[in-house]
Amino acid sequence: MLEILSTFRFKDLIDILLVGLLMYQTYRLLKGTSGMYIFSVVLSFIILSYLVSNIFDMKMLGAIMTQISSVGAILLIVLFQDELRSFARNLGQRQSNNIYKRIQRIFKTNKDMRHLDSNATEIVAAATAFAKTKTGALIVIQNQADLSQYCQTGEHIDARIKARLMENIFFKNTPLHDGALIIVHDRICAVGCILPISHSQDLPKQFGLRHRAAMGISEKTDATVVVISEETGNISIAEKGAFKIGVTPQELKNFLLNGTIDWQTETDNQKNV
Repeated sequence: MLEILSTFRFKDLIDILLVGLLMYQTYRLLKGTSGMYIFSVVLSFIILSYLVSNIFDMKMLGAIMTQISSVGAILLIVLFQDELRSFARNLGQRQSNNIYKRIQRIFKTNKDMRHLDSNATEIVAAATAFAKTKTGALIVIQNQADLSQYCQTGEHIDARIKARLMENIFFKNTPLHDGALIIVHDRICAVGCILPISHSQDLPKQFGLRHRAAMGISEKTDATVVVISEETGNISIAEKGAFKIGVTPQELKNFLLNGTIDWQTETDNQKNV
């Protein structure tokens, strides 16, 4: 230990800080997305390959693990090129806004909680109205993962969350009723948006494109998705690859406010989509 400390130089400290900054920025980019799992595996292999090569002096195993880490890094770039492009374009443009908003969320006041409750009430009111009239709807709520690339596929608007506005947007035969409505920072950001489709074989056969899109965006990001079936009027929730079919308005509100819900999987014959 003393030998290591005696050879430690100031530029080694700078090297460590720069690597730490690079890892942190990569973590921020992938947080809330499925790429986080690949990033964790690649980072683990990098650390292990360093320990094996430099601490335990196992050259062959270290070389193999280094090659695996290199392939994993390339895989990250290929799979998440859209996220990387979006991150590079918006870096610096939204940093101050994001920091301010995160500080606001940490120190929530009673007024903030009332605002959150008001937004949840509006979303639940709209979902309830859609369920009664069997109007298909897809509402995506951004959490940590950036959804700007999906917002860009639709029509940009900047509006308060209001049930009547959402009812007008998803009114049958209107130009934007088939796409998704995306909420960012307590505002309706865009409508008529295109989402990735899930190709999971575990989904019920009755799932149409709207429900598969809800599952798709929940698999790729940590967004909360509310979807209403046009065939049955059922309200469903998707988040982080989990799907809950046929929730009540009160269950939906509890989930939007507290994130609590029973994710117990339902079989095809228990409920229709």
